[in-house]
Amino acid sequence: MTEVNKTIQKWHASFKKGTDFDSWGQLVEAIDEYQILARQLQKEVQSCSSFCDFTEEQKKTLGKLATCLELRSAALQSTQSQEDFKLEDLKKLEPIIKNILTYNKDFPFDVQPVPPRKILAPGEEENLELEEDEDGGNGAGSPDSLPFRVPGTLLPRLPSEPGMTLLTIKIEKIGLKDAGQCIDPYITVSAKDQNGVDLTPVQDTPLASRKEDMYIHFNVDVEIQKHIEQLAKGAAIFFEFKHYKPKKRFTSTKCFAFMEMDEIKPGPVVIELYRKPTDFRRKKLQLLTKKPLYLHLHQTLHKD
Repeated sequence: MTEVNKTIQKWHASFKKGTDFDSWGQLVEAIDEYQILARQLQKEVQSCSSFCDFTEEQKKTLGKLATCLELRSAALQSTQSQEDFKLEDLKKLEPIIKNILTYNKDFPFDVQPVPPRKILAPGEEENLELEEDEDGGNGAGSPDSLPFRVPGTLLPRLPSEPGMTLLTIKIEKIGLKDAGQCIDPYITVSAKDQNGVDLTPVQDTPLASRKEDMYIHFNVDVEIQKHIEQLAKGAAIFFEFKHYKPKKRFTSTKCFAFMEMDEIKPGPVVIELYRKPTDFRRKKLQLLTKKPLYLHLHQTLHKD
């Protein structure tokens, strides 16, 4: 058996494993399997080897399969959007992933492959924009030389421990005056100490579920990867709103918000938006706008 056939077999086994978990109601396991497989497909799509085993058309199909896996994963992470992409829809794709080398029909769903996204580290974006202004974008910080990351890296809830509290934050929506113009928006969530050092793994939400008027809706649960009692005094949870800039070909941070420890309490919370760059030390904060536009969250505390 050739290497490519072995790879396709592994993909099909992973797909089947994910849909089986989904059918049995093991949603955390299903989400993990879908996201792992989506990343594997994306990696193949973005491969530039001259000895590539897949044609450009097949790569497009793999990209669309990855998008559908992300859509189903996002649906499972939100009780309000489970109708967006059903398990029955996903199962229709099994023959495609199994027979990708010979599949020659139209893709059954109107989705687009998620294109490669350049994700800039704090400070890189500002440097890049300065270089583009100075030399038309041909400087050393050219987006093509920067790494990318596919959105949708949410993690399952940690195991509970007696006397310890876990926090689930539902990101409901964000208000922006140009909400309808934001391309492929998502939010990066991180917990930092007073010096901006990560206290938990950084997580990206899937792409937003819909845009409506001046709001971008996410309706997705984020599980904070540390018990509340273990977060350092003075810590904060950050939410960086990111979107794709086609002209500059990179994903940009548009604004950010944060929630300090004394704001962690059950129920809804509305927090202000600040201008980029993200200030993890919270020293020089500037509101994004005077308009009453905020990030809308809902917190749930889990304590044994």
